[in-house]
Amino acid sequence: MNKEDRLLIGFRDIYNKTICLNKSEMEARLKSYKPSEVHCIEYIEKNADANVTKLAESFYMTRGAASKITQKLIGKGLIESYQKPENKKEIYFRLTEQGKAINKIHDDLHKKFQERDKVVFDQITEEQWKNMLDFVEKYNKHLDAEIKKSGADVNKPE
Repeated sequence: MNKEDRLLIGFRDIYNKTICLNKSEMEARLKSYKPSEVHCIEYIEKNADANVTKLAESFYMTRGAASKITQKLIGKGLIESYQKPENKKEIYFRLTEQGKAINKIHDDLHKKFQERDKVVFDQITEEQWKNMLDFVEKYNKHLDAEIKKSGADVNKPE
C-alpha cells in the first residue's frame, strides 16, 4: 500500500472510530436531533448573520437542502429568522434559548471527547502541528479546485 493510500485510509479510520466512540453518547444526549440539525445549530451560533446560502456553502449542500433544515429547526423552536432594517430581502437565523441549550450540550460533549483524546494531542510538537495543518490546508484547497472543475452541485465559494 502506498503512502497516499495509508494516509487516506488512516483519516477514514480515525473519522469512523471517533464516530463509533462518540455516537452512543451523542445520540443519548441529543436524541431528538439529527447530526445535520445539530451542526446547523452550531454553525448559526458561531457565525454572525448566518443565512441559507452560507449554510449551504459551509456544508457543501444545495440551498434547497439548507432551507429544509432551517425550516425544521424553526418548527422545533431551535432557531428563529430575522431581517436587518437595511436589508429586507435577506433572511438570517439566530438561536432561540432552546437552540442555545442544544448547542451547549453539543459543545460540552465535544469538550469531553477532546479531553479523552488529549493524551495524544499533548504529544504533538509545534512543528508537527504546523506540518499537519499545512497539509490539511493544501489538500482542502486542492479538493475545492477539483469540486469547482467537476461542476459538482455544491455552493462552496472559491
